[in-house]
Amino acid sequence: MLRAQDGTAIDAAYEPGPVPGEGPAIVLAHGFTGDLERPHVRRAAAVFAQRAAVITFSFRGHGRSGGRSTVGDREVLDLAAAVAWARRLGHARVVTVGFSMGGSVVLRHAASHRGRTEARTDAVVAVSAPARWFYRGTAPMRRLHWVVTRPTGRMVGRVGLRTRIHPYDWDPVPLSPVESVPLIAPTPLLVVHGDRDPYFPVDHPRMLAEAADGGAELWLEPGMGHAEHAASDALLGRIGAWAAAAGAAQ
Repeated sequence: MLRAQDGTAIDAAYEPGPVPGEGPAIVLAHGFTGDLERPHVRRAAAVFAQRAAVITFSFRGHGRSGGRSTVGDREVLDLAAAVAWARRLGHARVVTVGFSMGGSVVLRHAASHRGRTEARTDAVVAVSAPARWFYRGTAPMRRLHWVVTRPTGRMVGRVGLRTRIHPYDWDPVPLSPVESVPLIAPTPLLVVHGDRDPYFPVDHPRMLAEAADGGAELWLEPGMGHAEHAASDALLGRIGAWAAAAGAAQ
């Protein structure tokens, strides 16, 4: 169990990778309703572990972690705790890889933790991430907003999706992913998105890449859907290779 800056307990796990104690570490930030024990998270971690050490953790309100989900706001503190743990384990270089909600968190974390010795990231990968808040342009996102904003929806989240959701609106509204991207440079950034994503259409990754003003790579993956579930082992291997190379660069 780690402790976020606000005291929330965060369940985390460490896999040493191909050469224990050496090389970069990848910190995997899962999507909404995931946790470190979910099969799709374990599959992604196993692929990444072929290239680097891997830390997985459960965001607040998910799995065995404490607190309630704020759907991308205070989750930045959870990620910061995991990154700092990677450095305490001896990894001088740390790369964050986030999926969906986790993708928005890795972008906001990189923007807000620049220059901080323990909690900074050395490279960022955002997969299936939203560019802006409050998007309701697709049916899956309208259902998600119902889960998050309605008492009955939050009960469904708690019982059916094993996710405990904070009942209050954001106050203040946090910096959006697309507003965060210009603050990330010169940290390397990779944006990955499927052209069949049912949650966020391709204008979201394009907005993120454009906000980087040439400082980001954009991979638009033909036929890919949304986040960890839709990422093939081959794509995860490519992401892991990019992360390991970016993490190894000095």
